[in-house]
Amino acid sequence: VLVEEGHFGRAARRLAITQPALSNAIKQMEKLLGAELLTRSTHRLELTPVGAEVLARTDFLVHTFEVALRDIESTVQRGRAYVRVGVIPSASARVAAAAADFQQQRGEVELAWRDAPSTVLLAELRSGQLDMAVAAITEPPGGLECIDLFRDPLVLVVRSDHALAAAGEARWEAIGSERLVLFESGSMPALGDPARAQFAQGAQPYRVSYSETLYALVRSGQALGLMPRLYTSSLRDPELAVVPLSAPRIERRVVLAYLPGPMRNVAAQELIGFLRERLPQA
Repeated sequence: VLVEEGHFGRAARRLAITQPALSNAIKQMEKLLGAELLTRSTHRLELTPVGAEVLARTDFLVHTFEVALRDIESTVQRGRAYVRVGVIPSASARVAAAAADFQQQRGEVELAWRDAPSTVLLAELRSGQLDMAVAAITEPPGGLECIDLFRDPLVLVVRSDHALAAAGEARWEAIGSERLVLFESGSMPALGDPARAQFAQGAQPYRVSYSETLYALVRSGQALGLMPRLYTSSLRDPELAVVPLSAPRIERRVVLAYLPGPMRNVAAQELIGFLRERLPQA
């Protein structure tokens, strides 16, 4: 709380204690650890390198403790195990369908869902807020176990009356000088930008946050959409066509990630094993 507020007075009010009590608590922590946790000046507070490490680890402990309490409550009150699953939105249909089959077979499991970009999911996994995450990566994420599920290639989304729609497949050179539209975050910058540079494609692409905006720009003839194929699995629009891209075929890795070491509960361990077998077949 002190780090979030950056001020002893505001943090003390939020914690409903006096400012001297808060200051004394920090001093006791520093004495116990034998190291400074914060550097104090007249205008601001900053974590020391040791303080940053301690905060990351205590953050993990707090999340783990809160989840353990919810686990116990769920087991006692509902007779069910509690598992927290993170998923990138583009893979949510596959993961939700597989998880429903798991619940039907096993029973007595309560799932909590979190959908977010891969970077957010992996950070929450490391901090103990999630038990597992289905995420897209371009390189191995440090400190996590990863199971490869499948590859998700980049495709073009074009108007149905575009010449590339009739071709059925397109090479990167076929994009020529046409402007692209792609997602501004996630794996797209790392995947799409090098390919664009390799083929010296002209105008800078539009960058958007949501697939609805991407589709709107394609429908209006302002751009060709570049996106992972998973996003197009629910696309049912007669005005738009999905065209596979080749030469080179560029893919992102979709993985099932979790923290190494013992699982928090048996149900989480079983769900990881179930998704490991089921998702590559979907």
